[in-house]
Amino acid sequence: MKFSDFLFPESRDPQQDGLVLDETLREARLADELGVGALWLAEHHFDGICAYVDPVSFAAALAMATKRSKIGFAVVQTSLHHPIRLAEQLSLIDQLTKGRLIVGLGRGTAYNIYDYQGYGFDHHEAQERFEEAEAVMLKAWTGQAFEHRGKHFDLKVAGLRPAPYTRPHPFLIHAASGEASMVELARRGQPFLMNVQTLDVTRHRMDLYRRTMRESGYGDAAVARNIEQCWIWRNVYVAETDAEAERIAVSAFHAMQQHRAALRERIYREQGVRIEVPVPTLGAPARVDPRHALICGSPATVAEAFAEIEKIGVGGVIMQFRLGPMAHEHAARSLSLFMREVAPKFRGKAT
Repeated sequence: MKFSDFLFPESRDPQQDGLVLDETLREARLADELGVGALWLAEHHFDGICAYVDPVSFAAALAMATKRSKIGFAVVQTSLHHPIRLAEQLSLIDQLTKGRLIVGLGRGTAYNIYDYQGYGFDHHEAQERFEEAEAVMLKAWTGQAFEHRGKHFDLKVAGLRPAPYTRPHPFLIHAASGEASMVELARRGQPFLMNVQTLDVTRHRMDLYRRTMRESGYGDAAVARNIEQCWIWRNVYVAETDAEAERIAVSAFHAMQQHRAALRERIYREQGVRIEVPVPTLGAPARVDPRHALICGSPATVAEAFAEIEKIGVGGVIMQFRLGPMAHEHAARSLSLFMREVAPKFRGKAT
């Protein structure tokens, strides 16, 4: 089981954006020094819930600031990007990192309609734009000249430069927010990123993923290779004692969720529009419920929680240490405690 750091810094005050960006680079360097296997980046616009906004640009900064950790996207909102520009940028970063890039792709946010409004298109087009853009990127990475005539892009490409470091293209992984999309990826023999789910749902989906791959004709070795590349997301906070961890982390977690919903609700009040998402039949979604989305406590308590995840069999955990308005210093101490006192309990598999 691999451990990684999700750099997802909140900035509520535009005057503090630069400070938060500096702190995020410090967290990335610390994670790299501690032996964290991967650094993950998100993409959100216009609301400050992700201070660097553009993960592709920030990944280039991380390429220069780190030496060992992989750099991944969880995820690039592919529908918001021109596919040729994105293919060029990712090839460049793959070269700069000498193959440390993990290209996590998704259609775009399933919650914030203002991301699509700001880029000038209907959010109902996001899936088809994503699919067409990915097909274009795969063609571009061959390095050959090609023409593309599609619904959203009309292109005549002489040949992409620079070529990616990783051949035939940078490592690709897809987000699967729902069970149906995860099953489709299993049928295609592709790994996936799972958003925050309950432990029971996580277990069910991983079992279903294995079963679907086998039913689709993949052997045990192929299934095992894919599982090693699948990641799940949890928010994590480690302190010296359970009481200290809960005091700092729980309030920060709730503040983070409230801030993430604030602009979405304001847009709904002002415009009467929102992206309709399925509502759980029982209780709040797992991603906003600290019982499922947050692992916090002493090193021993956190290790117990991760032991339960390890039993499920996942490739790695995407861990967000800095939660909402939490101070950088708290997140850095939590990250250090995890890597020094929790990660070694898992047979040293911290990369």
